Amino acid sequence: MYAVFKRELFSFLNSLMAYITIGIFLLACALLLWYFPDTSILDYGYAELNGFFSLVPFLFMFLIPAITMRSFAEERKEGTYVLLATRPLSDLQIILAKYLACIVLLLFALLPTLVYYYSIYQLGFPKGNVDSGAVIGSYLGLFLLGNAFTAIGIFTSSITKNQVIAFAIAVFLCFFAFSGFDSLSKLFELNYLETVLVNLGINEHYQSISRGVLDTRDLIYFISFVLIFLGLTKMVVGGRKW
Repeated sequence: MYAVFKRELFSFLNSLMAYITIGIFLLACALLLWYFPDTSILDYGYAELNGFFSLVPFLFMFLIPAITMRSFAEERKEGTYVLLATRPLSDLQIILAKYLACIVLLLFALLPTLVYYYSIYQLGFPKGNVDSGAVIGSYLGLFLLGNAFTAIGIFTSSITKNQVIAFAIAVFLCFFAFSGFDSLSKLFELNYLETVLVNLGINEHYQSISRGVLDTRDLIYFISFVLIFLGLTKMVVGGRKW
């Protein structure tokens, strides 16, 4: 399993695609956070990163599908999954190895953004006037959100051998999971169904964790979400004649 994990991780890091994808993500974050007037912290005037944590989920909808789209689609296109299947590994172990490799890549993309927190910490008046608890909670929320989107991306990569199609389906599912349920809930205002739909969406649980309070219900939601999509991936992979 570790060998598959290393293979996935280094095959991506050895390609120019990894650096272009992560570079575009970091550039977009920097422009939105410091340059564009509608979202710039410098224009906003308050030492907080709420705008950043509101924008990153939408950037994740493109970054993570770009990372995950090759996981199984490339194996299926080139017929190399048979080689993996002959190893003493179960389908679930292969899926988890690929999933964890994508999570590590996601962490590589997130780590440089810590410089934004340091910058706000230095720019605050007085120095250090930042709600560090909320920032930690928001980063935890981003990590859990990234886990959920990665599970979606791994699943969509398993259902097609075309990476572009896998990317497009993953973007749609990530957007729907994050914002779609909120939009549907507005059709049932003042109705019990509205609350149910809001709670089914990722955004409600992400916002809850971003407030700096880790609720067990939110944690269970994200874990369940990941397990459902990894389970669906196992069904697809296990039921296919490669």
